[in-house]
Amino acid sequence: MLHYVTRTVLLLSLSFAFLAAGCSTFNRDWQRAAAEPISTRDMEGPWQGTWMSDVNGHNDRLRCLISKKADQTYQARFHAKYRKVLSFGYTVVFDVQKTNDLFKFRSEADLGWLAGGRYYYEGQATLTNFFSTYRSKYDHGTFKMTRP
Repeated sequence: MLHYVTRTVLLLSLSFAFLAAGCSTFNRDWQRAAAEPISTRDMEGPWQGTWMSDVNGHNDRLRCLISKKADQTYQARFHAKYRKVLSFGYTVVFDVQKTNDLFKFRSEADLGWLAGGRYYYEGQATLTNFFSTYRSKYDHGTFKMTRP
């Protein structure tokens, strides 16, 4: 039993250290991007707003850093807060269809069993507003963000 407890504490400690390191990298990158001029051509750059679960009403702060990877592919690095104390970061690749200044996107990502498994995203962004729905086996809700 003691061996199990020790291993569990070690794994949790390493997980928190890993998440903390990822958060500091995200914060540095997001701050740097927020200090630069915002793109007037596409959805690249920093975003901030909120996430909200339609299942249980949980919600909190959400930030995102979007970068273009290919003609119709963007990478979105999300950093979400939960109850103002816990934070969680993950990356999603969006397939984007652009029509004029409207970017419609879809994606799916496996966030692991601890975060709820496979998530599906669908939404749209303009140069100033980002809206997306998300859904998984256990949760669904919305992301609403604007430029900083």
